[in-house]
Amino acid sequence: MKQTRTSTFLLAAIVVGSLSMQSCKKSLGSKDISRATGWKINDKEGGFQYNSDFKEQETAPGLVFVEGGTFTKGKVQDDVMHDWNNTPTTQHVQSFYMDETEVTNVMYLEYLDYLKSVYPPEDPKYANIYVGALPDTLVWRNRLGYNETMTNNYLRHPAYAEYPVVGVNWIQATQFAEWRTDRVNEAMLEREGYLAEDVKYRAMNGEIAGNFSTETYLNAPKSVYGGQIDTLMGKNVKDSVPSFAKRSSGILMPEYRLPTETEWEYAAAALVGTREYNNYRGRKKYPWEGDYTRNGQRVGRGDQLANFKQGKGDYGGIAGWSDDGADITAPVMSYKPNDLGLYDMAGNVAEWVADVYRPIVDDEISDFNYYRGNIFNKKAIGKDGKVMVLTEGEIVYDTLPNGKIVALNLPGEVKMVAVDEEDTYLRTNFSQSDNRGYRDGDPGSSRFFDRFSEEEDVDDRKQMYNAPKHKVERDEEGKLVREYDKSNYRTSLINDEVRVYKGGSWRDRAYWLDPAQRRYLPQYMATDYIGFRCAMSRVGSKSKGKNKTIRGKKVKG
Repeated sequence: MKQTRTSTFLLAAIVVGSLSMQSCKKSLGSKDISRATGWKINDKEGGFQYNSDFKEQETAPGLVFVEGGTFTKGKVQDDVMHDWNNTPTTQHVQSFYMDETEVTNVMYLEYLDYLKSVYPPEDPKYANIYVGALPDTLVWRNRLGYNETMTNNYLRHPAYAEYPVVGVNWIQATQFAEWRTDRVNEAMLEREGYLAEDVKYRAMNGEIAGNFSTETYLNAPKSVYGGQIDTLMGKNVKDSVPSFAKRSSGILMPEYRLPTETEWEYAAAALVGTREYNNYRGRKKYPWEGDYTRNGQRVGRGDQLANFKQGKGDYGGIAGWSDDGADITAPVMSYKPNDLGLYDMAGNVAEWVADVYRPIVDDEISDFNYYRGNIFNKKAIGKDGKVMVLTEGEIVYDTLPNGKIVALNLPGEVKMVAVDEEDTYLRTNFSQSDNRGYRDGDPGSSRFFDRFSEEEDVDDRKQMYNAPKHKVERDEEGKLVREYDKSNYRTSLINDEVRVYKGGSWRDRAYWLDPAQRRYLPQYMATDYIGFRCAMSRVGSKSKGKNKTIRGKKVKG
């Protein structure tokens, strides 16, 4: 009898469970029915519209997928320079995308051509937009060396088209990435029918006033193309009513940007190709396997694996024998990629990354996507409650310490302002807009904290990072007025405008090919051995194209 009751209960439980599962499957079965309300999604009659067919982020032009993970950032081998500015810390990196190669001359020339077309330098109000984006070709000059051929030809001659661009400072590199974001998203909207065919070329050729900005399109679409977007719509027009893509459409790409130092080092190390424990712990010396710069495989044995300076006066080796194929830079993809498919993560040119430089990487603050350089802004809202879009008369220019003038914004972009107390009140994760100097001079940032004052003196004598503060301005006649900081109490070259650059270059010895090595340079300066590549964050799943289980179903992405 007891056994019969137990069997009955089990049978009832199975039936109830089966009905529950069927009910659950029914509620989860339709992607166009809300699990929150039971309402229809994407109904033709109206209601909530959402891209329920989205699979995964598309790989944007020029990029390679980098699956995130844990690694040891910094160097755990002997440091012959004895500066110990890359103390090892364990970091976790989210998945992201990175340029397959460094940005080349022809890629940057496309950028310059766009600026020259949309913002003609002969127009006084635009003059400094194009000029401020020009690379410094004089970086090739040397007092006791003949390099005029590179000075005159390296940027523009087609022979150097696929060589990495140099002479670009950190500010110019970040502005290139912003421009690239808008051009790619403009093409995406055209492809998906939200913009008419070839609108992007018509804007560039001057047939349409204004330009396209991704953030403006998302926040004030009627302001795009100087307010003419209604007449420039593609096939997604219903009853003469234009349709605008939103973030929820899944069409627009996240922004191109400079990689963080953590991302760059993780991508250069490319630990995905090895299962050795020592490599996971940070003992992989180069982006390739092994402790040597020459190829040890049977095919190509003895060939150099990167473009670097092999010794004093030896930039390429003996011609026809031990040559690395380049005396200055080399065309991108001249050497084998690392295990992630990224080229020249060691040698050729060093590369700007996003971070502000500090000698110590503080893993107590963040061991997840570590980055120093955050400045939190928000969109400016007008009295009418709408997002403010910049006009031609609101272009802001900045005179850099070297006298170069750059545009900080462009007409048609969304106006951004710093976050204020309204945004930071009672927050625990941030309390101000500019966080580049966070913990500088705090007890946790230096064992010599007691040597510094908590309040800034008039001459900044006791501050932790008190680099010279040179000033440069232009008078009414446009002449530069330079004021040099001659204080005898300056003790550092580090400030919030000094950025990290990574990787060895054609001018560097093999020591700098180690991905863990790091150096710094003021963000307004450029050289003949520093270039850059772009990165893009990944939204959604950590892995790409792998089968996963979501809501009990096998899906891709």
